[in-house]
Amino acid sequence: MVPLRFTLVAEGPTDCVLLRPLKDLLSDLGVLKPLEPKFVEWRSIPDPPKKRLEDRIGVALELHPCDLLFIHRDADREAREDRIREIGRAMEGMKNRVPHVCVVPVRMTEAWFLFDEAAIRRGAGNPNGKSSLDLPRLSIMESVTKPKEALIDAFRKAAEPNARRSKRVGTSKSLYLVAENITDFSPLRQLSAFQALEKELRRVVESNGWV
Repeated sequence: MVPLRFTLVAEGPTDCVLLRPLKDLLSDLGVLKPLEPKFVEWRSIPDPPKKRLEDRIGVALELHPCDLLFIHRDADREAREDRIREIGRAMEGMKNRVPHVCVVPVRMTEAWFLFDEAAIRRGAGNPNGKSSLDLPRLSIMESVTKPKEALIDAFRKAAEPNARRSKRVGTSKSLYLVAENITDFSPLRQLSAFQALEKELRRVVESNGWV
């Protein structure tokens, strides 16, 4: 069976963790083709484009031709809708047009990985820890102003008083381990940005006959 090739264009190297929920969503939506994901690792590219999103998308499509393009932007201090419009404008100038889907958390990527306590404990290297992590409720996750700092704080609490583990928390490796240890991303459907992602992905998947 011909695979479904998809490429994720993101802002930083740790954003590759988004491949996990994206693969799960595609499967949940009924895509039966084998999935062939690619992530654009800007650090491995000599003189990568840094500012214009159009340039970054163009390079990504040259490096990883695909059937489906995911474009990630953290909303940060901007309105999520402004990021969506920014992506739309960038895609309008593309000569090589492929179906695309916006991946825009309300704040930052880390907000989508704050909900699974067991995965965070594994990411901190202390899966059997008992200390309270004080994780925000999923219902208010999108209002957490600094999700990256909240996740680092959760890692530190999960490590407990262990100097060796504490040195590792907050590193990119910890976040990768969290992503790999989450087995069910469906709780994220409570978040408005994730709902919007799933709705748009469903439209693209169905319109292209991938189900």
